Amino acid sequence: MNTDAFATYESNVRRYCRSFPTVFTKALGATIWDESGKPHIDFIVGSGALNYGHNNPTIIAPAIEYMIGDNILLSLDMYTAAKRDFIEALVESILKPRGLSYKIQFPGPTGTNANEAALALARKYTGRSSVMAFTNSYHGMSLGSLAVSGSASTRELGGVARHDVIRVPYDGYANQAFDSASYIDCVLSDPGSGIEKPAAIILEPIQAEGGMNTASAAWLTEIQRICRKHGIVFIVDDIQAGSGRTGDFFSFEFAKIEPDIVTLSKSLSGSGSPLSIVLIRPDLDIWKPGEHSGTFRGNNFAFVTAGAMCKMWSDLRFTAGVERTAVKLQAHLDRLVAKFPKCIEQKRGRGLMAGLKCSSSAAVSRVHDIAFENGLLIESSGPDRDVIKVLPPITITDDELDHGIAVLDHALQEQDNV
Repeated sequence: MNTDAFATYESNVRRYCRSFPTVFTKALGATIWDESGKPHIDFIVGSGALNYGHNNPTIIAPAIEYMIGDNILLSLDMYTAAKRDFIEALVESILKPRGLSYKIQFPGPTGTNANEAALALARKYTGRSSVMAFTNSYHGMSLGSLAVSGSASTRELGGVARHDVIRVPYDGYANQAFDSASYIDCVLSDPGSGIEKPAAIILEPIQAEGGMNTASAAWLTEIQRICRKHGIVFIVDDIQAGSGRTGDFFSFEFAKIEPDIVTLSKSLSGSGSPLSIVLIRPDLDIWKPGEHSGTFRGNNFAFVTAGAMCKMWSDLRFTAGVERTAVKLQAHLDRLVAKFPKCIEQKRGRGLMAGLKCSSSAAVSRVHDIAFENGLLIESSGPDRDVIKVLPPITITDDELDHGIAVLDHALQEQDNV
């Protein structure tokens, strides 16, 4: 295994390769192979960017056909047939069946591009500058997104001060008895609170990087009510938790809410190709032509794969399969929690976006290393890196899931024996 080129020329900032020191060559479904031919079950899936697995044939086949046909790959925000097909697939297969009506903005290829656009539009619409964000949140690596993220180590990046952010407790942050939604309503209603009315409240229904913290339906419903009461734009960052990860297409569907703005990226393309969108309540779409821009808004390869992904959600067999797999994963994790009480303190997350809160970051690190040695890729999250993220593809086969869980079980057993 030759890694000289990486060690010699790649920046010190590289991270995942240090956790998984091998050279990967090919992948299919939930399995990724290294140069030696060793298979690994992938419970990371591109940090949530490959919800539909590696090289899903339903998604990749139309893209291959598109690629060999001298079709347009980059189109800025011009009209193309691929873009039209994606918009129609998103509307017909995703938005209309859920009773949602949004305008669609293409802000640039990454999740942080989408969040920056959403925050800028909320500020433009309301004329207010501050944004309310939550403890342990994560919204991206550009300055506006960093400002509304919760982690101190993340916020310190960029080397400049970031203002106009009101930090408040997430659902269950202090303890289950503390109602942070009531607190927010109280301080926004009280002119003596010293907290000004923000342009927007931005949140993740499940805080992936923050430790797989999960908001309740009641809390999300109350946050939406508060936003409407006070004339605040309600932004849901569904970049990692959306695009099918929880078993529903949107992670907020279970709460029966309708955010003013929704940001999507990561698995939106279904292929790992970069694509993001901002879904905007129609009356909020007050952008002037060209007021927000980005060279790589027109990734037509991603439009093709994203359209194929959206159409999968019109297949009842597919959606039933995702639901069944989510139930099976949760049952597996319940068994692990019961089996390893010394190591695992709590199961977190929902559907196929799951986490295991462990006794320490050291325990998670040992489980990670043992799992990798035995052919399973997992990663940690949370401010103390003491949560094992479990993110298999939502299309994972029963055999792949069972094998991955068996390796995780073995790693936890070895950790328990330390």
